Amino acid sequence: MRTESLEFLKDLVRAHSPSGYEQPAAAVYRTYAKAFADRTVTDVNGNVSAVLNPDAPMKIMLAGHLDEIGFMIHHVSDEGLLYFSPVGGHDSVVPVGQLVWVHGKERVAGVIGRKAIHLLTADERKAKPEMHDLWIDIGASSRAEAEAVVEIGDIATYQYEFQTLMGGRASARGFDNKAGCFIVAEALRLLKEEGGLDPEVGVYTVATVQEEIGSRGARTAAFDIGAQTGLAVDMSHAIDYPGVSKTRHGRLDIGKGPSITRGANINPVVFSMLKDAAKDSGIDCQVIGAPAATPTDAGAMQINRAGMATGLIGVPLRYMHTPCEVVSLEDIENCARLMAAYCRRVRADTDFTPL
Repeated sequence: MRTESLEFLKDLVRAHSPSGYEQPAAAVYRTYAKAFADRTVTDVNGNVSAVLNPDAPMKIMLAGHLDEIGFMIHHVSDEGLLYFSPVGGHDSVVPVGQLVWVHGKERVAGVIGRKAIHLLTADERKAKPEMHDLWIDIGASSRAEAEAVVEIGDIATYQYEFQTLMGGRASARGFDNKAGCFIVAEALRLLKEEGGLDPEVGVYTVATVQEEIGSRGARTAAFDIGAQTGLAVDMSHAIDYPGVSKTRHGRLDIGKGPSITRGANINPVVFSMLKDAAKDSGIDCQVIGAPAATPTDAGAMQINRAGMATGLIGVPLRYMHTPCEVVSLEDIENCARLMAAYCRRVRADTDFTPL
């Protein structure tokens, strides 16, 4: 991966962006993408769109969501402890004992606490912890001391950032879906620098907001843009580690290329074009099935207005919605290449009607 691109990816995962609080990551995306765009727009919900050929009659929407999971402070106790609600989907066993940043009037370090194992009853030891039994300890000794730096509605994120692993892999908090935002921005860069986009085709690369709580940003962005076709990119569950059944979930391996989803959420013409684009570009891909609407931006994009011809591509990822998600950097690069290759195949008269 080129140095500038890798630094952009690191900056994205470093910036905190729980759903509804995406502004720090949006600023990183906007600064990088505007160098390759003819127009850059931030809408009232916080979606950031960087556009090539904005006056073209055929429009392609490329969506990667900015938001990550996190926590929101909903109560400060008399002891100065912060009680929180989850933002997005969490496994309640993961937060116990983790270091976090609380993003309040200033950024404050904290730890997620629970009764020590020695103090748990036998039944409590057998059960999963509940979120309401956990708290964030920032070291304050009273409510007044805590409220001097933290307010109700402030958010918290894990203290994990980008870490290189062996074999061209990396770990970070928030690869789901900062890596997707990276991919749409890199697809924009490839189209700008390498060319090949039909002048009658406009590309709208959108860093969307609030996907983790219902693809809310993708819904409004899709309506505003009115694209005839679009691709969403998100992380796909890698099925290549112990305890995960391939017979139940299908097969998807890290390092063997991006995923292309096939199913009810996917326009058949778009799926075929993605497969052909991958083959012609020499990009290894893995097909996965989704028999119903997917819980991704593609689900919202497909039913925009009278319908959008939608595709869904992804990066195999291990340990989703934990602070140590793992991906292959080569898969990320190839996903951006695939997205750009698809855009180059679209023409003003491309017919996406399934026949």
